[in-house]
Amino acid sequence: MSSPGPLLLSIVELGGYPNFRPLYERAGFRVLVENRMRKAMSTIKKEKPAVVVAEFNFQSDFRDRTSSLESMMSVVERLPGTRVIVFYEKEYSHQFERLLAVHSFYRTFTFPVPEQELADCLRDLAAERE
Repeated sequence: MSSPGPLLLSIVELGGYPNFRPLYERAGFRVLVENRMRKAMSTIKKEKPAVVVAEFNFQSDFRDRTSSLESMMSVVERLPGTRVIVFYEKEYSHQFERLLAVHSFYRTFTFPVPEQELADCLRDLAAERE
């Protein structure tokens, strides 16, 4: 029996894009999906995923942050081996740039996410872990 692959945590708060779980699994990852950032942050602390795929959801009602992604990054930064991939809407590029000034991500994609580029990115991440 082969050992399970590295864990990929997919955080799908809003969705509205294809279910990439089959793509993640084809790349050799064990997949866990969370739909709430608070639960996802707890999962990150417990499971220490190799990869986190999350959405940037601009929230104008936050006073000190642009999104809950910032809170998540404060948890992920304690896990130096964890890579983060972010999906975001082009219309929120300006707000996302503020986040990029403070945090670095393995890869970012605007919607619609180019499936082949995401597959290539995941293949590279899987090879990095071999």
